[in-house]
Amino acid sequence: MTYPLLQGLRVVESSAFIAAPLAGLTLAQYGADVVRIDMIGGGLDYARLPRMPQGRSLYWTGLNKGKRSVAVDLRKPEGRELVQALVTAPGPGGGVLLTNIATAWLDHGLLAQRRPDLVSCIIQGNADGSTALDYTVNSAAGYPAITGDGSPDAPVNHALPAWDLACAYQAAFAVLAAVMQRRHTGQGALLKIALADVAFSTLSHLGLLAEAEVLQQDRKAIGNHIYGAFGRDFACADGRRLMVAAISLGQWDALLRTCDALPAVTELEASLGLDFRDEAQRYQARDAIAAVLEPWFAARPRAQAETLLERQGACWGRYSTVRELLHADARVSPANPMFETLDTPGVGAHLAAGATVRIAGEPRQPTPPAPLLGAHTDEVLHEVLGLDGGAIGRLHDAGIVAGPERDPTTQG
Repeated sequence: MTYPLLQGLRVVESSAFIAAPLAGLTLAQYGADVVRIDMIGGGLDYARLPRMPQGRSLYWTGLNKGKRSVAVDLRKPEGRELVQALVTAPGPGGGVLLTNIATAWLDHGLLAQRRPDLVSCIIQGNADGSTALDYTVNSAAGYPAITGDGSPDAPVNHALPAWDLACAYQAAFAVLAAVMQRRHTGQGALLKIALADVAFSTLSHLGLLAEAEVLQQDRKAIGNHIYGAFGRDFACADGRRLMVAAISLGQWDALLRTCDALPAVTELEASLGLDFRDEAQRYQARDAIAAVLEPWFAARPRAQAETLLERQGACWGRYSTVRELLHADARVSPANPMFETLDTPGVGAHLAAGATVRIAGEPRQPTPPAPLLGAHTDEVLHEVLGLDGGAIGRLHDAGIVAGPERDPTTQG
């Protein structure tokens, strides 16, 4: 579901992979008209796994719902000229470029000659313009050495592209900030955001850089414990596992009530000379506390443990595969207004997420599914550039534009 808050804002997106497409998707979910530019036949990420049997990428369709698609032969000067014209087309809501593809013909200075109030947001790997991906940035950021049972000699990568995600949301925020400034001053902006800077700034915000510099120490891997408080996974009698978190004092008290562990934990406090009302001291004694709680979980199947934890207001989470989550958790279902069922060409009907923010009093609107490549080529060229049917037809005949492609599920 989307909100119409950004209606009138048009963003031209030339991108691949995660950070830039997700930034565009975020803007689209709040009502921006995001026009995605792709090579005829698809760009670098158009066929990334996972794919439907007929070849449609679930990755690409997931990141590009709610956008319009224009297919252009970017190898031809005429194709590049069309994209430049779309980016710099007049109108108060136009003149916004979002890209992570470094090309001279999308240079901000060049385009600003045609539209001085242009807002360009360029997502980079490193701030010097050199190549980096989430995976190479993450390896440098130190987290693989402290993920799970990782170490500097045996690092453990996490599967979530966290820096791509954080970068996407910061990029979307920066675009809106620059557009707001433009409305007040009439001035454009060149925005550059590097994936590496997003990661390293996060290390600063969360205290890891200061810990290394001021305390002269590197954080150690602690398995599935929560750093700085008490929290860990526990195995239940049926072999299923639950994650329990007791960061706040209220969560700690609820966990002790659930497990009827107050007497044993009080005795443990006294023997160690610690005060478990303090989260740092709970963290210090995490292994000893876990040993007290483990028998309670081991004696009960997961469903029973969940019921008892919920009854006492404890903070817990179930370990699930994505398929289990989809079939057993109401938070990932049409019962959650964030979700809706989309019928995506080449994919079929499936659950899809819209805007995550719930805005009181603001009605949500259905999300258009990810388009077939070039589905809006003619529409956008006519609407934004004012080209008539004859001019558009000639561009098709010359192979400069294309679309829409055929739905792969209908090809015999």
